[in-house]
Amino acid sequence: MSSAWKAAGLTYNRYLAVAARVVRRSLKEQPRLQAEKRGEMDLRFAKWTNGKQGENKNLANANASAMAEGAHEQQQ
Repeated sequence: MSSAWKAAGLTYNRYLAVAARVVRRSLKEQPRLQAEKRGEMDLRFAKWTNGKQGENKNLANANASAMAEGAHEQQQ
């Protein structure tokens, strides 16, 4: 028997994110606000070249700009 999240076409990490969001939204106001703050992520990365760390960049912003750039290239 397959898991419900697999049958729905979700990865396990995506399933956990959805479940966590549902639980956070079901809480009362004050605990919900505290839980939502814990659920926020700010991932950063840096490209290393010749043993030197480059500029730290926000992963979400970098992904969004890369997606926009890819979409722009496909239109041309």
